[in-house]
Amino acid sequence: MWNAAALEGNTFTLPEVRTLLDGVTVGGRRIEEEKQVLALVDGYSRLDDLVGAGRFALTKAVSDDLHGRVATHEAIESGAFRGEGPTGGGGNVLLASGGIVAGVPQEELQARFTDTVDFLDTLDDARERALAYFAAATRAQFYFDGNKRTARLMMSGILMADGYEVVNIPFARQFEFNKALDVLFTDDDATSLMGFIADCAIDERP
Repeated sequence: MWNAAALEGNTFTLPEVRTLLDGVTVGGRRIEEEKQVLALVDGYSRLDDLVGAGRFALTKAVSDDLHGRVATHEAIESGAFRGEGPTGGGGNVLLASGGIVAGVPQEELQARFTDTVDFLDTLDDARERALAYFAAATRAQFYFDGNKRTARLMMSGILMADGYEVVNIPFARQFEFNKALDVLFTDDDATSLMGFIADCAIDERP
């Protein structure tokens, strides 16, 4: 949980996150950061419930549900793709190396999601499906904000539903993560990003 928050720029330390999860507020931290951590907890708790009940599925409804939880305090609109509510536009991504790359136009998002799921259905390995979904959803920028968090939750759901452990992306490897993301957005090439996440999974093995 701490890594996921830290990758979003949240300044809560690991002990402070643990304190917050124990139900104790942390003095000296912005309320927005506290809400972000608690929203992540809500998202992961919901994912656990869905997987445990056998109700996790790679659907827009599940993605919207999870996004509505993790981005409820930050996105202009949460729980719906860009353009589905009264607010339009969005999708631009600020690269770590500088510059801006446009996301998929909002009128193409529904088709992009459907095409992505149809393609993933052709992959036999759940691990490959999980990595490919994370890359595709992150590149599409389905939502105004919280795209990586939502894509990571969906990736985790795919893995958990097939009996695999979730992949933790360490905050210590943020520079590598950002470099791989820049390649994804500038070159429309997911190879580096998928390789990086797979390497994070390998590093976690005992």
